[in-house]
Amino acid sequence: MKQDTDTREVGSLVGFTFRDWWRVLRDNRFAVSRRYWRRWMPVTLLSLRNSRFKRKEDEQFGEEVEKAETKPPLFVLGHWRSGTTLLHSLLIQDERFTYPNLFQVTFPHIFLSMAEVVERQMAREEAERRAMDNVQVTYNSPGEDEFALAVLSLRSPTLAWMFPRREQHYDRYLTFQDVSAEEVAIWKASFIDFLKKLACCDARPPVLKSPPHTARIRLLLEMFPDARFVHISRHPHQVFRSTQKLFHTAVARALVQTPPDDGFDEGIIRRYRQMYEAYLAERSLIPEGRLHELRFEDLEQDMLGQVRAIYDHLELEDFQQVEPKLSQYIDSMSSYKKNLHDPLPDELKRHLAEAWGPMFDAFGYDPS
Repeated sequence: MKQDTDTREVGSLVGFTFRDWWRVLRDNRFAVSRRYWRRWMPVTLLSLRNSRFKRKEDEQFGEEVEKAETKPPLFVLGHWRSGTTLLHSLLIQDERFTYPNLFQVTFPHIFLSMAEVVERQMAREEAERRAMDNVQVTYNSPGEDEFALAVLSLRSPTLAWMFPRREQHYDRYLTFQDVSAEEVAIWKASFIDFLKKLACCDARPPVLKSPPHTARIRLLLEMFPDARFVHISRHPHQVFRSTQKLFHTAVARALVQTPPDDGFDEGIIRRYRQMYEAYLAERSLIPEGRLHELRFEDLEQDMLGQVRAIYDHLELEDFQQVEPKLSQYIDSMSSYKKNLHDPLPDELKRHLAEAWGPMFDAFGYDPS
């Protein structure tokens, strides 16, 4: 499994089978930049291994996965860098929930058959810090199911992290509003298959955190009518700066294609607007008592009180049961120092105020 450790150097999108990786390359006309050959070659080699182990996994676990039953998820919603990771980490302190870990979302085709091997490997691994926010992670840390869906369905905005010159093509899969019914069906089937595999590992209800789900309320309710949702917002200026850092660190490690000359900023602005136009239009579809909204700034000041409010609003039972463990976890974070970002220039503030005006209003933030 030494190769799995090496995947930290090439990003999270390394779980493709060879057939699917070839399809992605073909769809992008094999436009891989020469400067990234050390990156796409390991992905290709891993895809061959993934294909081999997928056959083994399908034979060994196929019938079990088919019979597995999924339970309604609790979805953590919010734009990238809005505090979703913190909120996710707090909610999964409740042992009545499960969650997908980084290995499972990175290698969704093979994580059942490779679980014991990976556990032994993880025992020897030291945690590393994420470049964009200093959070310590191992392969057992909570992961974003969007990476699994990207690998399983080939339909995700995160594929633009590898092929940024087709960014707007892949951004269609943020909302799925301009996507064919056939593609939507493929994505839904991939999602259900992934959750069934998770259920084979752990039958508890999952807490799922992937920012793109923020723009997919209608689709998620079609699949999981009894799901619950928690949305976290953060001041858009901070989100913009932190997302810039995300793209210059984590996303930069996934690139196999030279980005466009104009960089990432306009894409960040466009996706934020697309995400929240969809969210604000669709959040009313969520039944009463199934959605709770909070702000990162409030969570940061009173984590225990804000999580208690989530339990109260969503009618999650027995907060007293999880409170001791949650308090201990909060105390363990006392030494954590978040990144500080430079203030935005006035011209950029005006640009964001114009592009994101309804979002400033919806979540009560001052655009100046």
